[in-house]
Amino acid sequence: MPNQMPNDRPTSRLEVESGSDYTVSFYLDFMNKRLRVDDYQGNVDAIYERIADVAKSHALTKVFIKSREQDWQSFLGKGCMLEGIYKGYFHGMDAYCMAFYYDLGRRSSDYWMEEDCILQQVLALSRKPVRPVIPEPFTLRLALLKDAEQLSHLYSQIFQTYPTPMNDPLYVAKTMQEGTIYYLVESQDELISAASAEINGKYANAEMTDCATLPAFRNKGLMRLLMHALEDELIARQITCAYSLSRALSFGMNAVFHQMGYGYYGRLTKNCDIYDKYEDMNLWAKTLIKP
Repeated sequence: MPNQMPNDRPTSRLEVESGSDYTVSFYLDFMNKRLRVDDYQGNVDAIYERIADVAKSHALTKVFIKSREQDWQSFLGKGCMLEGIYKGYFHGMDAYCMAFYYDLGRRSSDYWMEEDCILQQVLALSRKPVRPVIPEPFTLRLALLKDAEQLSHLYSQIFQTYPTPMNDPLYVAKTMQEGTIYYLVESQDELISAASAEINGKYANAEMTDCATLPAFRNKGLMRLLMHALEDELIARQITCAYSLSRALSFGMNAVFHQMGYGYYGRLTKNCDIYDKYEDMNLWAKTLIKP
């Protein structure tokens, strides 16, 4: 069994700052040594300067900005790189992932060519839009707050490290209380697979994340089953688009999203600490409801 994910590392902290001509909302993500800008308004020059100062002051090695369409070329002109596109992120309008780095090791991918080969194999697969039947003796259901302990145990079994402290039941419960929905698959009351959708109600999008299946139960279509259930829940809540960041080295998870009808929209270099190292993440997105 892999080592459990550490509990003692600081996690993310949301900051909202306003200057004379801008407002910016960002996460200081100490677990992954990055700063992530999810929203902003106003002067792009001032925003860029401020977040660069904040990142350097905390010795963070990666910054990425979810830029609006009218601003991404301005960020490009400041030295940022376009790593991917969150299709439909802002109420149907695209968000452009603009990144810059303060460490050469963080900037350089160790597995890019191998990941390209995996991606081409994934893209050659046929789509599978039809919802699979729940195989016996498994059961599928929406997770409840009381399931936080079981969920945290599942994640601690699967991942040596993870971008968020999902091995902590209090953290899992907190995400539920803040609006993240989880679906799970059980086999005779044993939790064997789970996934979640982290909802952004302001812009009607959701991140499909926290996907995990015990090794003995893989290749049974359980993750596609979970994705269908989550998508149905999101559509009922009028969420217009879903996206996911999948480990570029994982054939299985990338295959799930491709077969579910998600489009590939880029790769984020060494984006987060998962499976004991910083890994590149493929960006997949899908329109659920036309805005």
